[in-house]
Amino acid sequence: MLVTSYDSFTVIVSILVAMLASFTALDMAGRVASSTGKVALVWLFGGGFAMGVGIWAMHFIGMLSMSLDMVMSYDPMLTVTSMVVAVLASVFALWLVCSTPTLPWPRLCGGALVLGSGVVAMHYTGMAALMFAPGITWNWGWVAASVAIALVASGAALWLAFNLREGHGRVTVLRLGASVVMGCAIAGMHYTGMVAADFPMHSHATQMGVNSNWLAIVVTVVTLAILGITLLVSMLDARLQARTSILAHSLAEANRELAQLALHDNLTRLPNRILLEDRLEQALNKANREKSQFALMFMDLDGFKAVNDAFGHHVGDNLLIGVTERMTEQMKGHYTLARMGGDEFVLLLEIDEPNDAAAVADTLVKAVDRPFDISRYELVVSLSIGIAVYPGDGKDDRELMFNADAAMYHTKNNGRNGYTFFQPSMNTLAQSQLQLNNDLWQALDNEELRLFYQPKYCAPSGPILGFEALLRWQHPSRGLLAPDAFLPMAEKTGMIINIGNWVINEACRQLRSWHLQGHPHWSVAVNLSAVQFEQSNLVETVTEALAQHQIPAELLTLEVTETTAMRDPEESVRILTELTNMGVKASIDDFGTGYSSLLYLKRLPASELKIDRAFVNELQAHSEDATIVSAIVALAQSLHLKVVAEGVETQDQQAFLTGLGCDTLQGYLLGKPVPPERIQELPNFFAAVEEDEREVEQVP
Repeated sequence: MLVTSYDSFTVIVSILVAMLASFTALDMAGRVASSTGKVALVWLFGGGFAMGVGIWAMHFIGMLSMSLDMVMSYDPMLTVTSMVVAVLASVFALWLVCSTPTLPWPRLCGGALVLGSGVVAMHYTGMAALMFAPGITWNWGWVAASVAIALVASGAALWLAFNLREGHGRVTVLRLGASVVMGCAIAGMHYTGMVAADFPMHSHATQMGVNSNWLAIVVTVVTLAILGITLLVSMLDARLQARTSILAHSLAEANRELAQLALHDNLTRLPNRILLEDRLEQALNKANREKSQFALMFMDLDGFKAVNDAFGHHVGDNLLIGVTERMTEQMKGHYTLARMGGDEFVLLLEIDEPNDAAAVADTLVKAVDRPFDISRYELVVSLSIGIAVYPGDGKDDRELMFNADAAMYHTKNNGRNGYTFFQPSMNTLAQSQLQLNNDLWQALDNEELRLFYQPKYCAPSGPILGFEALLRWQHPSRGLLAPDAFLPMAEKTGMIINIGNWVINEACRQLRSWHLQGHPHWSVAVNLSAVQFEQSNLVETVTEALAQHQIPAELLTLEVTETTAMRDPEESVRILTELTNMGVKASIDDFGTGYSSLLYLKRLPASELKIDRAFVNELQAHSEDATIVSAIVALAQSLHLKVVAEGVETQDQQAFLTGLGCDTLQGYLLGKPVPPERIQELPNFFAAVEEDEREVEQVP
């Protein structure tokens, strides 16, 4: 037998090529697994070709490392055939590990058998490409060993490729380690097969084929180029895919955030109106399909506006968050709790019977009724709930919402802090209020608003010093409406600003008319709502009205309730100071019903205090109300303020208040509110006229 020897450098190169081919196989498995459609097919066949060429090149480089005492040449057809077999085996390996989410042992063993057979066929076909005579003699024991190594190596390669196909943080390091193991196994199979071959003495080349030296250079260069280009393209694609994945993830996060913002309330993170409408539509479809029922609860916080005004929006926002958390803690089962805006919430709840809705509503009312500790304050609010049950209380989402809202307002009108189921009679009331609200928008344009005037007498019974302007609405179908019927609605909708400005202007116009009729000393008092008092253009509005109607500023009195003045004491001092510097008088209305600070009361540039009618109505000597009124009068006198008592209806009240030192009285005993054309019907009117005439005559 011919003596064979191996070139160490070439052997090392063949092993490195085997490792590089193994790494390529693992990387290609990852690329195929992470791709879809035509891209996956490109990676499958392109990767299979590169990996097959790498394994085939390792085989031939290993054969070229062998030295014999003869010229070695190769049959071109068999050489190409062996490469084709290697490529097909590689494509099969990639397909096997990437076509299934699991790789059970029977499938792994079957794949190892096919892949191992392909590698063995590639190796021995390549050996058969050697062109010499009399031919190789085989040691079948070593042949069997090489086949066994091929099968085991194929199984290990498939298992590693399958488990390392998904990318994660350490996948590159693991693939490098696995490629070392797989490369050594492939090289071990090859050199074991080479040991099995014996070359008889006097063997010689039968014909000239592909020269081995030329083949060594071509195979090495081409193989390294193919593997290098394949890996480079794979790495660039992986980086591009990673960047694309990051961008896609960022886009998905942005879309989720946009969906959150579009469908949820920013403050409480509850569903908003848009999402509630979608959930309500789903509930309607389900109820119709399954013949079931559900409850829709419209909820409003009682007292929230006072908290917001007194402590600021930051505290109000934290209170809404606290209410949301407390209500959510009470909820179970399938429900949607949404915030409609402001202090309004809506609960959509699946129920078996109406009593289920009542139980949940009662739980929520009791939960919210407990005090909230917000920013060092102990805040108390309550919950008013209106309940509409489908299908009995509405046919669609709009009707259900309208009826639940009507039931909620019924709860508010009946004491608040509770719940009420919708009744058809409520709908009539709600529609009436809605129509009244629509009519109010047109009341100014249609000149339906009126001012009545209640006289203010110098205690005890005259003469008339001036009038308080009181608003009325001459509704075209409902008749004359008192302010309690429409002013709360006007304040809620913001119409109170335009109405209030009209009242100031109209009162000044009427006062100018009286002055021209011979009553130059009469004054007029106008009530300012809390919303109007907070308007930045209030001073400008008053200035324009006085100038337009040529009214001396000191004959106009603006009445601000104690509660309004104390809502923001610093701002109240600033506004009233600006008004009084013009000459306008300021009056603190409803004194004794709010929570005044004497420090701020002393600083308020007011000229008079007005005792609330609640103290005057039950006024009797030696009663608690008498004590309170006496204290208010004493306080006003110590601050050099005039005292006005309203609601005087009996002679005893008139005498008692006069005795205490009240400067001005007004009430039904002395004169009811009347339209301006009936002023002459007031008691002591002509005495007031005579007084005015005497004062005019005394003017030189």
